[in-house]
Amino acid sequence: MKHLNTGKKKLTAVLVIYLLLAVAFYFLGGQQFYVRDAETDDMVKPTSDVNEIYTGSEIRQPFSIDADRITGVTLFTSTYGRKNTCSLKVSIDRNGEPVASVTKSSGELGNSTESVFNLDKPLEITAGDPLELVITSPDGSGGNAVTVYYGSSISVSKGSVDKDLSKDELASVNGKVLDGILCFQVTGQENLLFGNIYWYLATAVGIALAIYELILLYKEKNGISSPTLRFFDAIKKYRFLMEQLVNRDFKTKYKRSVLGILWSFLNPLLMMLVQYVVFSTLFKSNIPNFPVYLLIGIVCFNFFNESTNMCLQSISGNAGLITKVYVPKYIYPVTRVLSSSINLLLSLIPLALVMVITRTPIRIQAILILFGILCLEVLCLGIGLLLASLMVFFRDTQFIWGVLVTILNFATPIFYPESIIPAKFITLYKMNPLYHVVRFFRIVLLNGVSPEPKAYALCLIAALVPLVIGILAFKKCQDRFVLYI
Repeated sequence: MKHLNTGKKKLTAVLVIYLLLAVAFYFLGGQQFYVRDAETDDMVKPTSDVNEIYTGSEIRQPFSIDADRITGVTLFTSTYGRKNTCSLKVSIDRNGEPVASVTKSSGELGNSTESVFNLDKPLEITAGDPLELVITSPDGSGGNAVTVYYGSSISVSKGSVDKDLSKDELASVNGKVLDGILCFQVTGQENLLFGNIYWYLATAVGIALAIYELILLYKEKNGISSPTLRFFDAIKKYRFLMEQLVNRDFKTKYKRSVLGILWSFLNPLLMMLVQYVVFSTLFKSNIPNFPVYLLIGIVCFNFFNESTNMCLQSISGNAGLITKVYVPKYIYPVTRVLSSSINLLLSLIPLALVMVITRTPIRIQAILILFGILCLEVLCLGIGLLLASLMVFFRDTQFIWGVLVTILNFATPIFYPESIIPAKFITLYKMNPLYHVVRFFRIVLLNGVSPEPKAYALCLIAALVPLVIGILAFKKCQDRFVLYI
């Protein structure tokens, strides 16, 4: 009877916690569960203008956007630094017919900067349909006209990267094709099904969770073995040992260090400062809020680098314990990730400080970073289990991993925008699991909103796939560890 009451309390507690998390997640997700902001590629670097836009002139720019509606257009404009009295009209054509337009006076346009043309009413479209921007001036004349710019490259550092352009993408002026595209960007929204079915999914997951919990309680009551039960029993049984291993790893890192734990704060800040000076001064970066953008990448990568390298030696470096005392061997890489997690949490403090200094709004959605942290830790544990297994049999793993980490450092958008990656390589580029985790962090902290549902799914895949591979490899090899360490 006592066991039954305990089981009911466990089940109730799990379901209540799940319900609270589901409700909180729904309200934190907000509108991002129903619509996703969409936009065309980043604006190209302005290299030339189309000359003054007179009455009768017509500039056409083909484009398409993966969205269900268009909300606005941004153009790089110039007024030649004078007070004009003309206006500029931006229309969107579909199949040669105008379907939306916005007209602005020259006084509302920027001089050698971006000008935004928001539609009065969102334009409903079919995603991927071929459309055209048509730019005209109803009253432009010599000495009383504005212009727009075009180019064919993307700004990066002090140089630029040529953009792959087909003939169908090039802009034209009065029928004459240019050697580039307009400096423009179209923004819109894409409808998402997730928000409409969220509670159905949440209910289904809750039922599955309850069933699984009942199965575990049944197995526990009848003494039936289960991997989940064995895992929790091991955590409970070896909790003290895990605490000691975590404390040992953390203290060893700062042993005989004058500043000690302060390095957890200083290390990411100093790295950010150096890279900020390099990429914002010597190699000028045009990334908005670059200090926060950079520090988010540094914090995530530092944790990944530190935790995987510590896991690398977690089995071979504990040979004395493993050969003398029985402990589930996965405890060692798990504690290495946990000890690195302390540094990760500490490094979030200088990140918050930089956000305050740069006046980056810290909204309630910042809580969602916990999901990103969890995915990052699971990713590191999965790779750590694999590395720990390989290291026992193949000691060159540490040197190979050092090279691979360096490659990952440059293959992750830490100090550069992902827009510089050529379209033909973008699919391969996004196979880097760190890319999705870093992107998740930046959406939550820089934009102050919940990422789209797809971002959650990609983060989970990026974390769980390496974890499954790591567990399978570790489980297959662990019985032979004592023969090689």
